[in-house]
Amino acid sequence: MKKLIFLFAIICCANINAQQKTNTDLSDTKHAKQTSEIVNVLNAWHKAAAEAKFDTYFSLMTTDAIFVGTDPTEHWDCDAFKKYAKPYFDKGKAWNFKPIQRNVYVAKTGDIAWFDELLDTQMKICRGSGVLKKQNGNWKIAHYVLSMAIPNGNTNEVVKIKSAFDEQFLKETEHQ
Repeated sequence: MKKLIFLFAIICCANINAQQKTNTDLSDTKHAKQTSEIVNVLNAWHKAAAEAKFDTYFSLMTTDAIFVGTDPTEHWDCDAFKKYAKPYFDKGKAWNFKPIQRNVYVAKTGDIAWFDELLDTQMKICRGSGVLKKQNGNWKIAHYVLSMAIPNGNTNEVVKIKSAFDEQFLKETEHQ
């Protein structure tokens, strides 16, 4: 009788594991599809900038998107960012960011994702990070942060270079 109970327990555990594996496989397939869609959106977004396709670039962002640039003064809602970016796009050359490495994470709800990426840019290596929302079945960039990647060994040099600017900026923003 003990052998029969033990065998029954093994069969039940194997069945549970098989069901979990199947569910995980389905989840992994869905996650892989979502990740692929997100990567395609990010790649298309960067490509649109490189090709100065203003409408395409901004169509890949939510209407309430935020873009945070490398300068401390660069925190724009979508309309302000359009105004900033338009002259660059009108000249036929905006910016050209080429992904080197990217990590994408999707919420269990399937409608929010976040990412970080290393980019080869005219400023050399930068880091981008952001949030995407799924709207009407399409992924859109809702928040993007661009930062310059500074090797730890060069931090002191960079701090010296930007100290005067930062001190002035802090004084000006102190009372806000």
